[in-house]
Amino acid sequence: MNAGGRVAERLLDRSALPALTVAPGEAARARELAARHGMTAEREIDLADAVITRVERFAAAGDPVAVVDARRTLSYADLAVEARKLATLFEAQGVRPGDVVGVGGERSAVVVAAFLALELLGALYVPADETWPAARVRDVLAQAGAALLLTVDAGEPASALVAGAAEAGVPIVRADLAADCAPWAGHARLESLDQPRYVLFTSGSTGKPKGAVVEHQGMINHLYAKIVDLDMTGADVLAQTAPLGFDISVWQMLCPLVLGGRVEIVGDDVGHDPVAFARLVDDHGITIVELVPTMVRHLLDDLADAAPGSLGALRWMIATGEELPAELSRRWLTTMPHARLLNAYGPTECSDDVTHHTVTLGDLSLLRLPIGVPIVNAQLYVLREDDDGAWHACDLEETGELFVGGVCVGRGYLGNHERTRDAFYRDPFAGTPTGRLYRTGDAVQLLRPGAGGDARPTLQYLGRVDRQVKINGVRLELGEIEAVLQRHPDVGAAAVVVHEFPAGGR
Repeated sequence: MNAGGRVAERLLDRSALPALTVAPGEAARARELAARHGMTAEREIDLADAVITRVERFAAAGDPVAVVDARRTLSYADLAVEARKLATLFEAQGVRPGDVVGVGGERSAVVVAAFLALELLGALYVPADETWPAARVRDVLAQAGAALLLTVDAGEPASALVAGAAEAGVPIVRADLAADCAPWAGHARLESLDQPRYVLFTSGSTGKPKGAVVEHQGMINHLYAKIVDLDMTGADVLAQTAPLGFDISVWQMLCPLVLGGRVEIVGDDVGHDPVAFARLVDDHGITIVELVPTMVRHLLDDLADAAPGSLGALRWMIATGEELPAELSRRWLTTMPHARLLNAYGPTECSDDVTHHTVTLGDLSLLRLPIGVPIVNAQLYVLREDDDGAWHACDLEETGELFVGGVCVGRGYLGNHERTRDAFYRDPFAGTPTGRLYRTGDAVQLLRPGAGGDARPTLQYLGRVDRQVKINGVRLELGEIEAVLQRHPDVGAAAVVVHEFPAGGR
């Protein structure tokens, strides 16, 4: 069976995706506006390179440190051997190309090796976080059709992982069994660039998780987008702070390995303690950290108790996963002027981030910070729907919904054709490698050059399109009201809801 075949049978073919209804002449106008305003970013990248192949090249050329966790330090050669032993273990358990394999437990060097092992076999990675309840583990493994669950912890696996796997009828295999295996001897099975590489589950509006499938080409493109925009080199040390179920965990554990850099895996015991985390950054020379804005706020709040000069090695702080408030950015820029602040935005369905914006003091005059410009090989379109259901292209300062095209767009939701048709379309604008267009559901506008601190047009996030309300005939964006409230230095977070009073009463 061809690599990806088993998963491909449960994915909606591109030809079966709905066509986006575009008003006459608007397809050409959307292409022209995207090109004129810098919403396309073409760059030549070798998308056929496997991460494990890069790891073995660095192992053969000096063998630097690759991954550090709380228990072990692995060189590139150590990591490659561990990945190949795990590949042998997987194959002995019947894993074949195109199978989905669960990996569960604490984030650790073993998780990185397991991902690379699945890349060798042409199988797909799906994480099962040890903090999930058993019902969530069951739903993810069952919907993914996982062939097995690899548990990576040194001791007994979390009870929720055991119970969830049992309820899903998925066998559990312990990673430590690979120690007695011979290293797998084959080459990485990459038969096509659109080969599915991993599945990540997001919560749907119904509460049931949806399994977004990301292709090899989208994953590799995102790794190189980070390298390009962060000016990463083999000297960088990236902290892996994200839980395994978050999409950002994938680039955090892989990106340095493409360059000969180091992955520093940060456990929750340190990651949730700002002072201990600052000490780890200093002691291990960590240069790049990615956190949700809430955690950035906690870190700044507690830095007064840290040693002077804390985070001195840091080059970049990346904020993602939540809207980045302007006031929090002001605090970061004034407290940590040596470390640049990147506002990143992107959906799991599009291989993680699709825009980057380096925040400057000039941006702080805006009500809401820009989310930036597209990463390499992404195409972004701002469209509005008329009353007849046809879509029109938006120009500067016009509010519309963001659509994403390009190599980053994933394959849809595993085994869920209905939800796939709700969010994915055949791309009417460009002949991209995927031929798909993703509807984000996010309201945005293109800012004029010079708005904030950027000389180029940039995108500004305005909130979810389904959070727009009409009160007394006036359309209001609840996210804009929250943004105003969060500008006050004494407001840490804000949430705005609409309450309807009964007629004639309060």
